[in-house]
Amino acid sequence: MLVGEQPGDAEDLAGAPFVGPAGRVLDQAIHDAGLKRERVFVTNAVKHFKFEQRGKRRLHKRPDAGEISACRFWLELEREAVAPKVIVAMGASAATAVLGRNVPVLASRGRCFALAGEATALVTIHPSYLLRLRDEKDKARELARFVADLAKAGALAAA
Repeated sequence: MLVGEQPGDAEDLAGAPFVGPAGRVLDQAIHDAGLKRERVFVTNAVKHFKFEQRGKRRLHKRPDAGEISACRFWLELEREAVAPKVIVAMGASAATAVLGRNVPVLASRGRCFALAGEATALVTIHPSYLLRLRDEKDKARELARFVADLAKAGALAAA
């Protein structure tokens, strides 16, 4: 189970998670990690698109703690229905929702956390982070680390 932060503009318009630019990065990373996209349940911690209107553009705004907490009910229902062995929390809001507390993403990246019900959570970056990197070396290094995080989650799920 992969948990993102919240829908972006493209996801909000399509009514499905990870169908925009970050979704294309995620799909390629899933493939590169040796996982099958159709075997991974993908969702968001916050179920609504919080944005600021700027002209015709809707710009993403970070969800606050109250919004993350309010949407946790639905995330828990999804978790119950899917019964994943591993949950990958992609980004700070997702990590907060999955773990029930704030954790620093970069310091916690790649770490596993035990969850109730014998599931394991793994914290990593959100794929949109990769889209914001300008330096090609940084982007390649961080993408490789992201793929490694997904591969680690796959290995944990297979164990």
